[in-house]
Amino acid sequence: MNWLEAVAVATGIVSVYLSVKQKISSWPAALVNVALYFVVFRDAKLYADMGLQVIYFALSLYGWYEWLYGGENRTELKVSRVDAKMAIKLTAIAIVGVAVLGTLFARYTDAALPYMDSATATTSLVAQWMMTRKVLENWAVWIAVDVVYVGMFIYKHLYPTAGLYAGFLVLAVMGHVQWQRSLRTDHNPAGAAVPA
Repeated sequence: MNWLEAVAVATGIVSVYLSVKQKISSWPAALVNVALYFVVFRDAKLYADMGLQVIYFALSLYGWYEWLYGGENRTELKVSRVDAKMAIKLTAIAIVGVAVLGTLFARYTDAALPYMDSATATTSLVAQWMMTRKVLENWAVWIAVDVVYVGMFIYKHLYPTAGLYAGFLVLAVMGHVQWQRSLRTDHNPAGAAVPA
């Protein structure tokens, strides 16, 4: 493991842990993390994930703003649920993204795993956008993606990063539980039972 990957791993853990806790400081930590991983993924020839870091950077700025002012009357954003219309749109974006990116990387680059890299990158982008809007189901998407990422990074001998994504998997489970609790509290302050 080189020092750059080690620092990227550390900032990634901090960023996701702070997201689980719904702390606004998760976003500046995310900015540092994605800048470092841009270089790590470039060196590993995982181009979709490298490019994804640029989008993550922009989404982290957007998420920082949204968490502060994206709620009702420009207040703090609260946890919400995905609706059917949003789920269909996000699924379609992911499918098209995988097909287009995978094909481009397979034909025009020396990408190591063009379709798998594109699938994890595109699905991660969807999950990250959901997180910027505090959509509870982002954690379920992250759980699925993290499982695939762990295998891909082991295959590419990026063992510290594979360990990081195994940690992200645990944090995603924690995030789902904590955000579900927050959803119940935010949308039912009187204490009546809310279905899960």
